[in-house]
Amino acid sequence: MFIAILGVVILIAGILLKNSREAASRFGRLVSTIGAVVIALGLFLSMFKVIEPGKVGVQALFGKVQNNVLESGLHFINPFVDVTMFSIQTQTYTMSAISNEGQKEGDDAIRVLSSDGLEVTIDLSVLYKVNPVKAPYIMQNIGEDYIDKIVRPISRTVIRDNAVNYAAVDLYSGKRQEFQDKINRTIAANFDKRGLEMQQILVRNITLPASVRASIESKINAEQDAQKMQFVLQKEKQEAERKRVEAQGIADYQKILSTGLSDKQLQYEAIKAQKEIALSPNTKVIIMGGKGNPIMLTDK
Repeated sequence: MFIAILGVVILIAGILLKNSREAASRFGRLVSTIGAVVIALGLFLSMFKVIEPGKVGVQALFGKVQNNVLESGLHFINPFVDVTMFSIQTQTYTMSAISNEGQKEGDDAIRVLSSDGLEVTIDLSVLYKVNPVKAPYIMQNIGEDYIDKIVRPISRTVIRDNAVNYAAVDLYSGKRQEFQDKINRTIAANFDKRGLEMQQILVRNITLPASVRASIESKINAEQDAQKMQFVLQKEKQEAERKRVEAQGIADYQKILSTGLSDKQLQYEAIKAQKEIALSPNTKVIIMGGKGNPIMLTDK
């Protein structure tokens, strides 16, 4: 369209030259012809519009937004239509206490009051995208700055409204997932009414007051000490049981020896052993002693 506007300027200049002196009028006709050609060329080129991948085009004719959107690709359109591009890819809006990590400079974390009156700091990322079908609605009712008008204020308001129903410790640990699911549903419903699709809420970090953190750490340390002592006691009990079983086994063994073996049985076992030694090929001389049956082995 810029080329067509340039052609109009050239055409007007040619008309003015034609109305001037005779020498300039002849030159004015040439300028007018060039202007007409440029206008025609500009209008022709304006009839073709390329929409890039991941975007849709919203058409507006003399300020009136049209409902049909232009998807990615080449389109043949009215040269007088103004096309506004909207990204339909996933976008991320981050609110963080760390400087330069989010879209806003400096500390942009969300500070909320819990049900027990403590201030909790929440770092959050919102993943969303524009509903391509509702892009004309956004253009007509919200505008291109929907991030500052919809994404940021709704997210912060919903988080503050829901955080007051939870204690600070619950937000940090026990009910963190419940809190995240709740704000997820609420933000998604608000976005949907305004042409946006909420894909996921990421609660990146929840920071508690220093006094609460110290109390939690003290409780965790106490629980760890108790678990450690329980483990030591269990180990000592197991060691005591092992020693008891071992002592009982020794006592039973000694009882069997003292009551189950007689002199005759011992003498019989000695004779068996001597017989086996006498039959061994490595034994040459065997001298058997007195009553105790001593044995002396001598190789030849």
